[in-house]
Amino acid sequence: MNATVNLIETNNFELIFEERDAKVYASPEKGIVICELLSDYVPIDNFKSIFLRISDIIKRGGYTKFIFDKRALRAFHQPSMEWYFLHWKNEMLEYGVTQHRKILPAEKWFEKMVMIAKEQILKNNPDNIIEKLDIRYCDSIEEAIAI
Repeated sequence: MNATVNLIETNNFELIFEERDAKVYASPEKGIVICELLSDYVPIDNFKSIFLRISDIIKRGGYTKFIFDKRALRAFHQPSMEWYFLHWKNEMLEYGVTQHRKILPAEKWFEKMVMIAKEQILKNNPDNIIEKLDIRYCDSIEEAIAI
């Protein structure tokens, strides 16, 4: 059993769905949904499909925190990030998800690309919702659950 699965099970998260590119867990009592990407690249149609399924979970109510584990990624895809940031997060805010925890790949270039893209999105979309969200970068699922 890998460390992520063990940590998730000991924290009473339930595997909601699993597919080629992602595993999604939820804990209604903790109000947390976790998406663990499994592929080094997720095509945008698959990405959107995964997140629309996550939306259905969150819309059932009671969720306030979303943990996005991107450690498996080896490719950065700007259109996916823009859709996630501008559309998905905005809609999920309406359902009470204000806390976002992100776990990035260890490669520093990936983190740099995320920060550059985020800066560009904010510049091009001054009416964004970022000030309404608690977004933090974490090193592990354990840390993301705790903070």
